[in-house]
Amino acid sequence: MPSISREEETGVQYSYTEVSTFQIREGNTRTMSPEPVKSGRIFMAAVAANLSAFVVGTTLGWTSPIGPKLKSEDTSDSPLSRPITSDEDAWISSLIAVGALVAPFVAGPMADRIGRKWVLLSSSLFFVLAFGLNMVASEVWILYMSRLIQGFGVGFVMTVQPMYVGEISTDNVRGATGSLMQLFIVGGILYVYAIGPYVSYQALQWCCIVVPVVFDLVFYMMPESPYFFAGKGRKSEALKSLQFLRGQSAEGVHDEMAEIQANVEEAMASKGTVMDLFKNAGNRRALFICAGLISFQQLSGINVVLFNSQSIFASANTGLDPAIATIIIGCVQVGSSALTPLVADRLGRKVMLLTSSSVMSIGLAALGAFFYMQLVKGDISSVVWMPVPALIIYNIVYCTGFGPLPWAVLGEMFPANIKSVASSVVASTCWTLGFLVTFFYPSLDALGSYYAFWLFAVCMVVAFFFVLFVVMETKGLSLQQIQDRLNGKRN
Repeated sequence: MPSISREEETGVQYSYTEVSTFQIREGNTRTMSPEPVKSGRIFMAAVAANLSAFVVGTTLGWTSPIGPKLKSEDTSDSPLSRPITSDEDAWISSLIAVGALVAPFVAGPMADRIGRKWVLLSSSLFFVLAFGLNMVASEVWILYMSRLIQGFGVGFVMTVQPMYVGEISTDNVRGATGSLMQLFIVGGILYVYAIGPYVSYQALQWCCIVVPVVFDLVFYMMPESPYFFAGKGRKSEALKSLQFLRGQSAEGVHDEMAEIQANVEEAMASKGTVMDLFKNAGNRRALFICAGLISFQQLSGINVVLFNSQSIFASANTGLDPAIATIIIGCVQVGSSALTPLVADRLGRKVMLLTSSSVMSIGLAALGAFFYMQLVKGDISSVVWMPVPALIIYNIVYCTGFGPLPWAVLGEMFPANIKSVASSVVASTCWTLGFLVTFFYPSLDALGSYYAFWLFAVCMVVAFFFVLFVVMETKGLSLQQIQDRLNGKRN
């Protein structure tokens, strides 16, 4: 498309791409008072989309209350006829990551083909099928299959949900809406933590299977991303979507629609491939930042804590009921995650990530010290109080930093033509490391739990310096400004 250039009175040159009927207006219309954006509409759509993250949380927290039932000698509340072995326990915990690392390479292209909304809606099919298999799992291999299928659903959500939320949000709320994912994930985790120990195995499956059904019913009413519609040339549908999300008239969203259309057409003029992630300097930098943040998220040991919370507290022998301690941790996760959307656009991503990594390293080191004294020294009378506050501190700073923010950053770092490919690569990186950490944790735990927690603490120290020297602050920047800075352009 031709480019139209003009100079303002300031002498600064601007360039706009000519876009069908959506052309940024000139003249005295600039002096008119703009219609206010109704941010509540954006948050409504973001919350509806994040119900899928709540479903993800139920699958991540599932092993904590179910693991003790499956390992118990008393099989009256287990679908199996015998207790599972430690190797089988490791596979049940980690297979979800295998499905999640493969699924993004399907979900990403599908998001470009049929839309972000329909890919998210389709993720519920995996979850419903998986929880249904859990109900009839008379053999361990059926549980393996269920966890693998759950992983596909998780991969669909974790790839596409950040894309959708990032594209529907305005610059001033993108940090808050991007942080909602972690809040809803830990909400789903708390849901199974609170219910699982007190209901039967079968009852928990029914409690979990209803959640994806509710998500589909609610999210079906929300609009598709206007960026997707614009990329498909469906301009009238893109305009209607943007009007709904902004709560404005067609006149009110005119200029933003023109900007979206111009950005999308410019990006789509050269359809991105995996190689484009590495050919362009800005894409390489964005990939390094996002893959690094996601890697350190997994190397913090969060999946070990989520999957094994009840077992960790039982082995700590603090005198507190492990089920109650796990619920306390779940409540802390929800409470701290609720703070993130309120402060992410005030403090900035970088400050919160630096705080998160530094304090997590302290909590993990303290937890390692407790298990060292328990297993090597044999006397924990002076530190019997330590595991609960250490895990509480760890979870607070994880849920306000390295939990939500890597996904929020992923949703805003890449141009439209490469976003789905980049999301697939980064999400697969996440779950590759997630699988390795959860699968090999039991072996490391057998040598001594303190080795695992001290290793995670060292990783968080490295993460601190990665954020300090590599990560770019994106607070208050538009998607185009982020691209300019990644490519070395300064206003």
